[in-house]
Formats: sequence, structure tokens, C-alpha cells
Amino acid sequence: MSENPGLPPSAIQASREVRAVISRLRRRILNASEVEDITLGQASVMARLSGKEGVTASELASAEGVRHQSMTSTVASLAARGLVERSPDPEDGRRLLIALTAEGRRRVEEGRQARTEWLAGQLQDKCTEEERRTVIAAMSVLERLTHD
Repeated sequence: MSENPGLPPSAIQASREVRAVISRLRRRILNASEVEDITLGQASVMARLSGKEGVTASELASAEGVRHQSMTSTVASLAARGLVERSPDPEDGRRLLIALTAEGRRRVEEGRQARTEWLAGQLQDKCTEEERRTVIAAMSVLERLTHD
């Protein structure tokens, strides 16, 4: 892939650095709440279910970018652990809706809390107050990139 000659070098460098740092930081944050009895894919499904009343396996598969059969297996594994439950769709009894159980919601919240505490601790231990303010300012710049 050739780089667009119309883009300034600073935009290209910023793009590379932001992507690399976000990718590494995402892995570190996820590892901060790693739970040994569930996979990263299962944790992702649980996070996606958080705050929702019920989602079909097809919707989850599409959102996660996996085959329906793979999602069915993931959901079955989570259900066996008591983290999700399946119930008939009130609008279409042939379909099952998947939702977190109380234990599943607790686990999602604990994971979020662990990730928040890890990142806040890293920012406290490795950054000055001025650097933390710079991070906050940079986040508002990056947030603009997420809007059309």
C-alpha cells in the first residue's frame, strides 16, 4: 500500500503512532482484568450483552465478526458457567434471546472496575499531573476523530 502523497508527514506519523499505542494499551487493559475461566472472546460477548435486555446469537455473531455456529458455542459455554441465560423471544418464540445473569453482570462490572483501577494506577505511577492533563486534552482531540 502506498502512502497518500497529499497527506503531511505529521498526519502519517500520528496515524501510525496512535494505532500502535492504542493496540498495545488495549491489550494491557484487557489483561488487567483477565479471568482464567473465560476466554477473551467470551469476555467480549459478555461486555456486548451488558446493558441489553436480550440479543440473538445471530446479532452477537454479526457484531463480533464470527460465524453463528461459533457464537452458539460461546453462548453455550457461558450459559454452562451461569453467566448468561437464554429465553424465548416474546415476539418470536422460535428465537432465543441471550442476556447476562446477575452473576454475569457482576463479573462484567468487576472486570470494568479492575481495568479502570489498573489504568488509573498506571497514570498515577508513571505520569506527572501535567502529563495526565495532556492525556485528557489528547483524548478530546482523538474523540473528535470518532464523529462524522
